[in-house]
Amino acid sequence: MPKRGRPTKRNLIQTSIVDALMVYNTPANTSAIRRDISKKLGQSISWNTIQKYLDELVQIEKVQKIATVHSKIDGKEGLILYQIKK
Repeated sequence: MPKRGRPTKRNLIQTSIVDALMVYNTPANTSAIRRDISKKLGQSISWNTIQKYLDELVQIEKVQKIATVHSKIDGKEGLILYQIKK
């Protein structure tokens, strides 16, 4: 029996994140994903909300986290990018 009512915000945003990452040919950062989802849903979604759900998707292994090296400081982590796990 299907669930009734409005889908949870978690389900809505997580599926939107996966859809957005499928559209991109290259890995994307949190801000780019946030802009895309905010435009698609027609409401402002916070960066922290997107980051929280991206971390959950990484934990369940739907999304892959890619850490780049810092451009100016040796040994420090730089920009974090995300892509669909292959």
